[in-house]
Amino acid sequence: MGLNEPILNEFQQEAKTTRKLLERVPQDALGWKPHEKSMTLERLAVHVAELFGWPAMVLSSDELDFSKMDHKPPTIRDASDILTLFDKGVAGALELLKSQTDAQLLKSWKLRSGEQVFFEMPRIAVLRSMVLNHSIHHRGQLSVYLRLRNVPIPSIYGPSADESA
Repeated sequence: MGLNEPILNEFQQEAKTTRKLLERVPQDALGWKPHEKSMTLERLAVHVAELFGWPAMVLSSDELDFSKMDHKPPTIRDASDILTLFDKGVAGALELLKSQTDAQLLKSWKLRSGEQVFFEMPRIAVLRSMVLNHSIHHRGQLSVYLRLRNVPIPSIYGPSADESA
């Protein structure tokens, strides 16, 4: 078994679970946020969707340098655009993950802003931490946002209070 197989399986499972949550983002509440310092529901959902496209960036480059970019979140017209963004990212990530060799996954990847290096680690570790852990963290936030809007929460790792597995 190659190193790509376990991370590929986990990515697919987390993508399936995340999509169920993104499907429930209410169109009429995209501008809502639970606190003045919080992201809007739209911004959070878009961020969760974007994270599933990050494997393509990690697997096709040696680093991300914030000083050389001006990232702007995708503009969406409605909640269905969030799913389109998510599905496109998942498809690209799966295609690349399937073709990765152990050597490619063990190659170093760096996150930086100019001379300031935030971290450098093997790509497989970046996929686990910056992509999967990061997406799971924000998916948890999204589930709280939805709960506060009285949107039923789907089963994530087992039955939710709103539905059984």
